[in-house]
Amino acid sequence: MLPKLPVLDSWISTGAPADFVAAILKLGAMRTSAYVCFANVHMVVEAQRDAGFRRILRQAALVAPDGSPVAAAVGWLNADTPPQPRVAGMDLLPELLSAAAASGQSVYFYGTTEAVLAAMVARAGRELPALRVVGTCSPPFRPLTPAEDAAEVAAINAADPDLLFVALGCPRQERWMAAHQDRVRACMLGVGQAFPVYAGLEPRLPLWARRLWLEWAYRLWLEPRRLWKRYLLTNSRFVYLLARRSLAHLVGRPAPRATA
Repeated sequence: MLPKLPVLDSWISTGAPADFVAAILKLGAMRTSAYVCFANVHMVVEAQRDAGFRRILRQAALVAPDGSPVAAAVGWLNADTPPQPRVAGMDLLPELLSAAAASGQSVYFYGTTEAVLAAMVARAGRELPALRVVGTCSPPFRPLTPAEDAAEVAAINAADPDLLFVALGCPRQERWMAAHQDRVRACMLGVGQAFPVYAGLEPRLPLWARRLWLEWAYRLWLEPRRLWKRYLLTNSRFVYLLARRSLAHLVGRPAPRATA
């Protein structure tokens, strides 16, 4: 797997986007139960606050630097480290689908709504006719009963995908993947908001705006009532924690670290 470096108390995998695609395809080909996280600021701060969630990230096969601040912090906090590019789930999803079609690996989409899933399958059918989409599932927006959960796991395993893309929102999707490791026989990838973007139901900011780290502002503008706390408070917390850790490095004194 790819090497990992610390960002605050999270361990972030490093490498170019192509390295992540190759590593994920390898996990799919191995037919082992593993999961991949795409870490943005919200996820790193959640891991800092919650020891249980921090363990979930540490047990992931890969933790991609999904957010630009997280990717930049890999270099800021680790001396002599080359610049780490952002590896966003929204960007990697279409690349992985294309690579899966070329390599013969099958995929399954789990999460969001029936409308989003139908649009995703339609796009994949138009652009990647060789891609094997072996199943989709839109679970209810509530905790599943043990019987419901067992039925969904059985359906996924019966479809036998190589790659299982999961979109339940952070941190729910990461908790779901960790809870289903060794139960679901696939490489699970928590890609969240990548589903409606790939489906064409939600626009993506142009590249120049993403390079200026403005994607969080755009998402906040789209859903202010749901996301204001996550972005305004969580982003501020991340800046504070990063400044504290950076200052500790400058004065040669280790900052307090949470235990796993």
